[in-house]
Amino acid sequence: MKGPAGVVAQGPSTRQLRVAEEVRRVLAELFARTEFRDPELLDVRITVTEVRISPDFRHATAFVTRLGRSDVEVLLPALKRVAPFLRTGLSKALNLRTVPEIHFQPDTALDNAMELDEIMRSPEVRRDLEKDLE
Repeated sequence: MKGPAGVVAQGPSTRQLRVAEEVRRVLAELFARTEFRDPELLDVRITVTEVRISPDFRHATAFVTRLGRSDVEVLLPALKRVAPFLRTGLSKALNLRTVPEIHFQPDTALDNAMELDEIMRSPEVRRDLEKDLE
């Protein structure tokens, strides 16, 4: 698929995907077993759903959520504060030349899926779908 100026759009490389998954796994372990000193993160369960890594491996965007809650945005400043600590944990667990700087984004995929499901179950959409089946 071609993008602007005829440039061919490419997805992440196999190595990017592999490193991103390893970063996700290590971050998930750190969140599961580490008690942070930050008061905003006390007794908070963070789930890392996906990590995307830049082509130069210097930046990693971790998509995070709180299961059963949709208020992960309020935790982003606290996560930014503990990012250097998490980066140190990554450097100890991974054998990488450059340990990526970690950035956090809320994962809204589940919220979007639930909203889409609600729309699909609405009487108007059901009526239109049943009309198409006739």
